[in-house]
Amino acid sequence: MKRVTIHTDGACKGNPGRGGYGAVLVFGKHRKELAAGYRQTTNNRMELRAAIAALEILKDPCEIDLHSDSKYLVDAINKNWVRGWIKRGWVKSDKKPVKNPDLWKRLIAAMEPHKVRWHWVKGHAGHTENERCDELANIATASGHLQEDTGFESGSGTLI
Repeated sequence: MKRVTIHTDGACKGNPGRGGYGAVLVFGKHRKELAAGYRQTTNNRMELRAAIAALEILKDPCEIDLHSDSKYLVDAINKNWVRGWIKRGWVKSDKKPVKNPDLWKRLIAAMEPHKVRWHWVKGHAGHTENERCDELANIATASGHLQEDTGFESGSGTLI
């Protein structure tokens, strides 16, 4: 299997508000940067979208080290929260609906062919690739090419 390192970050101006994500994929000497902006979304949705976009672009199953400054994202996977949400029908242990089930489901599908190790990194702490992802996310947020985050704007992303 190919070994790929992925760094991701999401940004939002207002929460909810205009948002974007950035991702950097590194495979050997190859490097690819991804970014997209959305007109109305949340920071957590952008964190999820960054990871999804990076995983979905890979054509072959890979061993991946994915680095994110989002505790929400990394803990949900590493602490098996997602497994519990699925067992309870996308309901959290406090009996409240899981937010962003549309993106969590898409993330799970994007992870399926890969072996992904999730790593949390402290944001805005000088980590070169995390800083670049933050820059990409903010450029995308400020761009004039904002997409519709249909899952958020329709309400299906925040409700079951």
